[in-house]
Amino acid sequence: MPTRPFASSADLADKPARLEELAPRVYAYTAQGDPNVGCIIGEESVLAIEARATPLMAREWIDVVRGISPKPFGDLVLTHYHAVRVLGASAFGARRVIAQRHTGEWIDERGEQDWASELARFPRLFRGAEAIPGLTQPTDVFDTQMTIDLGNRLVELRYLGRGHTAGDLVVWLPAERIAFAGDLVEAQAAPYMGDAHIADWSGPTLDGVAALQPRSLVGGRGPVVHGEDVGQAIEDTRHFLRTTLDGTRQVKDGGGTLKQAFDAVHAQLAPRYAGFPIFEHCMPFNVQRAWDELSGIDHPRIWTAERDREVWDALQD
Repeated sequence: MPTRPFASSADLADKPARLEELAPRVYAYTAQGDPNVGCIIGEESVLAIEARATPLMAREWIDVVRGISPKPFGDLVLTHYHAVRVLGASAFGARRVIAQRHTGEWIDERGEQDWASELARFPRLFRGAEAIPGLTQPTDVFDTQMTIDLGNRLVELRYLGRGHTAGDLVVWLPAERIAFAGDLVEAQAAPYMGDAHIADWSGPTLDGVAALQPRSLVGGRGPVVHGEDVGQAIEDTRHFLRTTLDGTRQVKDGGGTLKQAFDAVHAQLAPRYAGFPIFEHCMPFNVQRAWDELSGIDHPRIWTAERDREVWDALQD
């Protein structure tokens, strides 16, 4: 039987949060490895980035925004689909909910299953789950790029390729060179790869993030990074992804088992990353997805609460 608590089920303590102004009227809100959110204050409305897992959790962030601006929410931008980031959308009352086209497709395909999966994995982040009105559906989707004029600045939404999911976008402020990269980049936090296209993510997609040359970057988890630390966060993420894929490949090509691949990759990554948030949580799902990708399963298999437990019990003991 597993000796570690399942996923993040034992992580029940609230995390101190920090509001950081990255440029005039551009804010990030981070909380020690919990999913990051942000907002940009326009002339007439607020653009919110990410929605949190429940309306209750979203309202806690909205209360912080209300200390900055009374303006209504015009746009809510979802960097990708995972239930923990989007199911609080109803609390914003936004005019538009914007996502990349593949994100909308993923919600239709696996939204309900992912909801049940993440509720079991992250119980603390789903406080008030009973008030979720249903799946969050985008009102507006785009393919490669969309520009939003907030009156006082232009905000670009960029799709740089498959990565953490099929539909990750980057919120890019070209004048200030600030990127909200979602879970394409993690700063001092472990990447989750269970729904990823790992080879694409670790190669051309992260190359695309780096090519923007951000001065400041808000990743999916962890602190905001600035200057040289931006490149370090990108390379930490890339190294984690490639070590997982290459380590799994070595065991698989040598005739080993999935459990042997997990043990080998865990041993390679732990000295550098074991202290990062959700490292142990991610590892079984990461290695399973790497194994699947190397087996020719291009479209990630759907995680369900039942499949989560099966993989965890098989690997994380």
